[in-house]
Amino acid sequence: MAADKPDEQVDSKADAKPAERPEPTDDLVTTKHSITIKRRKLAYTATTGRVVLRTEVVTDGKFDGHKAKAELFLTAYTLDDADPLQRPVTFAFNGGPGSASLWLHLGVLGPRRVVSGDAGNLEAPPYGLADNVETLLTHTDLVFIDPVSTGYSRAAEGEKPGDYHGFTADIESVGELIRLWTSRNGRWLSPKFLAGESYGTTRAGGLAEHLQHKHGMFLNGLMLISSVLDFATIRFTEGNDLPYALFLPTYAAIANYHGKHGDRPLEDVLREAEEYAAREYPWVLSQGNRLSAEERAAAVARIASLSGLTEDYVDRVDLRIEHIRFFTELLRDRREVVGRLDGRFSGWQPDYGREHMDDDVSSAVTGAYAAAFNHYVHAELGYTNDLPYSVISSDVNRTWSYKEFEGSHVTVADRLASAMRANRHLKVHVAFGYYDGATAYFAAEHVLAHLKIPDELRANISTAYYPAGHMMYVHEPSRVQQAKDLAEFIADASNR
Repeated sequence: MAADKPDEQVDSKADAKPAERPEPTDDLVTTKHSITIKRRKLAYTATTGRVVLRTEVVTDGKFDGHKAKAELFLTAYTLDDADPLQRPVTFAFNGGPGSASLWLHLGVLGPRRVVSGDAGNLEAPPYGLADNVETLLTHTDLVFIDPVSTGYSRAAEGEKPGDYHGFTADIESVGELIRLWTSRNGRWLSPKFLAGESYGTTRAGGLAEHLQHKHGMFLNGLMLISSVLDFATIRFTEGNDLPYALFLPTYAAIANYHGKHGDRPLEDVLREAEEYAAREYPWVLSQGNRLSAEERAAAVARIASLSGLTEDYVDRVDLRIEHIRFFTELLRDRREVVGRLDGRFSGWQPDYGREHMDDDVSSAVTGAYAAAFNHYVHAELGYTNDLPYSVISSDVNRTWSYKEFEGSHVTVADRLASAMRANRHLKVHVAFGYYDGATAYFAAEHVLAHLKIPDELRANISTAYYPAGHMMYVHEPSRVQQAKDLAEFIADASNR
């Protein structure tokens, strides 16, 4: 028979309680910097790190405190000795979904910029950084935000990252960070702006309405860079002929860049492509097999001439050129493909019989941005974190949820229009790249033309066009001009 246990001995496994996780806290780091612009020295403060987002917990109808849900990474720049009530502030983010904000941060807006080179003349590793004398910091404070699972942003310990990988959850979490930063820094009476790129413009359109309805935060302006507000204009899905027409001017621009139109000026080619895409092309596509042989032959010839593709190819794809197929087909005779994000880029593939490229050749700038930011955040901003800085999360993009739009296409055009109708002072600036094959400029124009706003608010929308791609600031003349255009927009929309 076993001996009895001593009185003091206990079953540690039975009585042990699970260890409580320590509550996460903000890990912000503050550093001081300066930049000289036209002999004027600007002193500014950089604040870098993660901010904990919490949610109110209610149990059985009783308030049960706040629970940490996520830790969002930001980099904020505030000008020293400036009046916060007069000083605008801009909240900036990129898109993806799944992209961190380093592109806008080091590409055009921030006080430091990456030296990446451009199409046909990319810099070699290890790349470099330079002062950005065109920085928007001259005109507005800046807060760069990385959504959950991008950059250093993560769900809190024990939480599910996937809960934030969706349309509404993304808007709510980014909106909460904006509210927190604004409140903690005493900026409710500052002119406030959002700057988004690509899916970031979708986020910005949704946020404008969300911030108004949820927090009563009315904005001064939105800067939509490479805009996509209505996915029906860019998704080549069965039965949706709209993108085929709306992408034709972009195809024509890229074809022109690569010499498919001889010495014709880009402006002439675009004028012809836009006119055909707006009028005759939609009619041609709507006719199906009701087109006569003569009408079909004329359409094939016109589309081929504008797109730079052969008549045989246009005929074989039934007059409908899907964008990825275009990028692989345009320079097939040269055994090259062109970029999706920037059609000025060209490069190689494993073989030239395929219809889909294995990678976007214009993404070659990623290395420069990743290297520059990883150095910058540690060496100059003084922030340390052993997590990998997630530049682009393919997993986030692949699993992103649009459940709110089940049975319909994704759009925030209605939400942006609602925000503009409620806030007649809300200004919108839209930036287009002619060679952007991801968010075609003519498609974005189409959405703006169909915004449900009264005519007197249409003057609140301004536009700018650049001979560049999705990230137009990769092209140096476009970067300089865009910085000027954004600065003018901030000044006009600040109501000061």
